[in-house]
Amino acid sequence: MSEHYSETVAAMLEKISGLKGTPDGAYNFRLDGKGEERKSSDHIKITAKTDKPGIDIRIADGTVNEKAFIPVVLTKSGLEDLVYNDFFIGENCDVTIIAGCGIHNCGCEDSKHNGIHTFYVGKNSKVSYVEVHYGAGNGTGGRILNPQTIVYLQEGATVVMDTSQIGGVDSTKRYTKVVAEGDNSEVMLTEKLMTHGDQTANSDVDIILNGHDTKARAISRSVAKENSRQVFHPNVEGNDLCFGHVQCDSIIMGNGRVQSIPAITANHVDASLIHEAAIGKIAGDQILKLETLGFTAEEAEERILQGFLK
Repeated sequence: MSEHYSETVAAMLEKISGLKGTPDGAYNFRLDGKGEERKSSDHIKITAKTDKPGIDIRIADGTVNEKAFIPVVLTKSGLEDLVYNDFFIGENCDVTIIAGCGIHNCGCEDSKHNGIHTFYVGKNSKVSYVEVHYGAGNGTGGRILNPQTIVYLQEGATVVMDTSQIGGVDSTKRYTKVVAEGDNSEVMLTEKLMTHGDQTANSDVDIILNGHDTKARAISRSVAKENSRQVFHPNVEGNDLCFGHVQCDSIIMGNGRVQSIPAITANHVDASLIHEAAIGKIAGDQILKLETLGFTAEEAEERILQGFLK
């Protein structure tokens, strides 16, 4: 897709979804609040909603080794974009959804994108969901992203979520909810975040394990630089035989502040739930070791942060 657009739009597309051209298979590209390009494949059908902004993505039973791209880019200052995307994944599928939003704001008004994604994952299907958020532009207006992701898992279904905020986002409020309704269903969530300046980030996660022998793993890794603020609040609720593990690791630099509030609730005698949280600065011996290999202190710090957020 990127060859059809300006250098700015093409760069944003590459940042948030890795696209350098038109992808094979299904895709939907939203630009400045409007559907710009769309293509379905034999097994993945994408159609526009008729009652509100957004799309429906329907994936046929037995679809494997296919991807769907749904990137969003905002380049207009002062634009507020709201979109509802619903995913209906059939049975026995193994697919990857690559989403993400980039805001390039060169004006003085705030630009905002609110993406509400709802997944219905069929029996014995696996969905890998990748979402990247990024902000750029030399304007004074804010770059604001408030995503919501809701997932419902049937029997034997799995969702693997990898969400990243790689820079430039002034304010974000993320909400993620996964309901493991079916027996033997599983969720694996990894969230990576870096903030700097006066940026703020809040992330609330609810994982509800209703089915028998369900599993959940939620990992948060974040870096708060300068005067930025972060709050991470993951909650796992076990209502049957299940296993859940929440892990929160954060690095503070400068005057950054991080609040981690993991919560686990066991409502069944066979629910096994664990939470861990660690917040601190980069250890001096880590920087010293890299300096002995020829890195400057700044280069060593950057290498450590890259490895932490990888």
